[in-house]
Amino acid sequence: MNIKIRNANVTDAPFLAKMILQSSRAGKKDGIFDIAFNMKDDKKVLEKLEMLVQTTAKNYTHFSNFLVAEMDGKSVGSLCSYEPRIATKEQLIVALKELGCSEEANDRLNVYYNCDFELNNRTLMFDFMEEEDDFLDVGVLKALMQKSLLTARLKGYRIAQTIIEIGSLEAELFYKKLGFHVVEQKECEEYKEKFGRAGLMLMSIEF
Repeated sequence: MNIKIRNANVTDAPFLAKMILQSSRAGKKDGIFDIAFNMKDDKKVLEKLEMLVQTTAKNYTHFSNFLVAEMDGKSVGSLCSYEPRIATKEQLIVALKELGCSEEANDRLNVYYNCDFELNNRTLMFDFMEEEDDFLDVGVLKALMQKSLLTARLKGYRIAQTIIEIGSLEAELFYKKLGFHVVEQKECEEYKEKFGRAGLMLMSIEF
């Protein structure tokens, strides 16, 4: 089966919402968007995420930042790449306001931002690298990453980074196989209390 990689468009919103939620939970009961939206109903969280990827504010989850992998005409994987100088925390706050979220949503996000890293604005960030369960280990994620790195090089980038949770061994191993290495770790008590994970890990690749 051939893997086709394409730029996401607005009609991909439902699929991207699913991939974002799957990625943000990473095996946990709740992820950052469950906390931000303060909802327990998966359907409602997905509806909010569908709206978030389409906001006027170009937040980092915006559909224009995504690649989608297809096999036999079915969307099977996603990868988001964004520039931290453009897709800032402030842009996400503006986007959440577009959805009608209150300031309390921004306050709830601080559990993540208080454990975040100072990012180099000349670095490209990767996030939401996910695949459907029925298409594991067929090369979907590798194809997405290869396409993203090629595009990044053409744009003049030479360093890409990603942030994963400490203890996410599968994700860490996969990124290391792609050539990423750990550059910084940050343990945060509040993050551990909320998500049951010690904190976050910054990984980087030069290409």
